[in-house]
Amino acid sequence: MVPQKQAEEAIVAGDASVNDGTDGGEEGRVDHEPIHRFKSLFWHGGSVYDAWFSCASNQVAQVLLTLPYSFSQLGMLSGVILQVFYGLLGSWTAYLISVLYVEYRTRKEKENVSFKNHVIQWYEVLDGLLGPQWKAVGLAFNCTFLLFGSVIQLIACASNIYYINDRLDKRTWTYIFGACCATTVFIPSFHNYRIWSFLGLGMTTFTAWYLAIAALIHGQVDGVKHSGPTKLVLYFTGATNVLYTFGGHAVTVEIMHAMWKPRKFKYVYLFATIYVFTLTIPSAAAVYWAFGDQLLDHANAFSLLPRTGFRDAAVILMLIHQFITFGFACTPLYFVWEKVVRMHDTKSICLRALVRIPVVIPIWFLAIIFPFFGPINSAVGALLVSFTVYIIPSLAHMLTYRKASARQELVRDFAR
Repeated sequence: MVPQKQAEEAIVAGDASVNDGTDGGEEGRVDHEPIHRFKSLFWHGGSVYDAWFSCASNQVAQVLLTLPYSFSQLGMLSGVILQVFYGLLGSWTAYLISVLYVEYRTRKEKENVSFKNHVIQWYEVLDGLLGPQWKAVGLAFNCTFLLFGSVIQLIACASNIYYINDRLDKRTWTYIFGACCATTVFIPSFHNYRIWSFLGLGMTTFTAWYLAIAALIHGQVDGVKHSGPTKLVLYFTGATNVLYTFGGHAVTVEIMHAMWKPRKFKYVYLFATIYVFTLTIPSAAAVYWAFGDQLLDHANAFSLLPRTGFRDAAVILMLIHQFITFGFACTPLYFVWEKVVRMHDTKSICLRALVRIPVVIPIWFLAIIFPFFGPINSAVGALLVSFTVYIIPSLAHMLTYRKASARQELVRDFAR
């Protein structure tokens, strides 16, 4: 029987397994050759800090630029309250997901199941704990959510670059950025996003504080009005966009699995959310204060701010971050497809990249068809995030621990 402690140890991207994020053990993590130290610093992530950067970076993307638009629909007070409410509630359900992951892995490892060449995903947790029907539900909601999340990032790239270079139309830019984002097929797993997560969060931090400071320096426009909320439809449309802000749960299990000790994930998402509040609330509130109801006709905050070097820098940094977020959203889809075609355990980066290309093509195609991301954000928030983030994890946790004996075992396990 495998000891309980093994449930804490996730796949470690070692020397012999950098291509697929498999376990290389302590020797893979401790290598004194310079090239391996370099890889460990920039390429092989698995610490609590790596998970925190991944969670925080994944939460804040293009939605940072649409939250002022949501504030104009919700009003200042509702905008702030709903951000805090959805963020804290989402942190709670992320904690529930982490509990279910540890439970599933513990059960499987007691059965001597090895995950050396396998990345555990949310639908597999549901399958192992609740059966195939739950697997189908989790797979459908997560894959659909990640698909449209990837589409949104491509559309947003074309929309943002248009503010500094309008010589090409947005669809042409979508072609270009689709080709750029397709290179994420070469990133094996979430272990290998260490430097990207760090840079991505730095980029969104710069953009968020640029929005806040630029709006305050600009001041309120003449005759500014803050009349929101005015219509019930607009109110709930804005609420769903705020809901989408904290909908990163579709990659929670994969981020946990990339940790060396997944049990330490328990509070990572909460601390990531608290940091995200320091970016989203000041920037959205400041832009709404400055422009008021004008935002109802401008879903992207960049469109109202005057063009300066700082704005161009913020646009470029957001473009790079959207590349990173595209990779975050697509990587779980890559894993699912690899398992379907039975290529998940191969160690060749090039072969895996080739296998993953069919995942990118339909995303690229959908991004070209739908040139506007604002309505998609709201639709995804209303139809997918509510189930993926709140309903399914809560129901799954209640059903898994519906018996008193299961709850007692859970209490003993987490008291260790």
